[in-house]
Amino acid sequence: MAATISELLWLRSLLSSLGVYYAGPMHLFCDNQATLHIASNPVFHERTKHIEIDCHFIRQHLRSGAVTTSHVPSRFQLVDIFTKALGRNQFHFLLGKLGIRNPHSPT
Repeated sequence: MAATISELLWLRSLLSSLGVYYAGPMHLFCDNQATLHIASNPVFHERTKHIEIDCHFIRQHLRSGAVTTSHVPSRFQLVDIFTKALGRNQFHFLLGKLGIRNPHSPT
C-alpha cells in the first residue's frame, strides 16, 4: 500500500504540473481486510513492528484525506486476471468486468 500511495502522489503531482488538478481524495482498493485495519488503526503495534515506517506513511495520508481506502472482495479483483491462474468461470467473469468480449461468438 505504501508503494501504491507514493505512486498515486507522484501521479497527482505529475498531472498538476500538466495543468490537470484534482482536489478530491484518491481511492485505493484492497482485498486484504487485515491490511486496511492495520493502516487505519494505530493499536496493532505487535503485528506491525517490521513495517512501522510504511504504516506511519500510510496513516499520514489517510488522516490528511489525500487517500481513502475501501475493501474489495477477492472475487472482484480485476488484477487477478493478469496475475493468477483462474478457473474458467472466474476468468470469463473478470473478462466481462473489463468489457472484453469474444468478437467471434454468436450474438
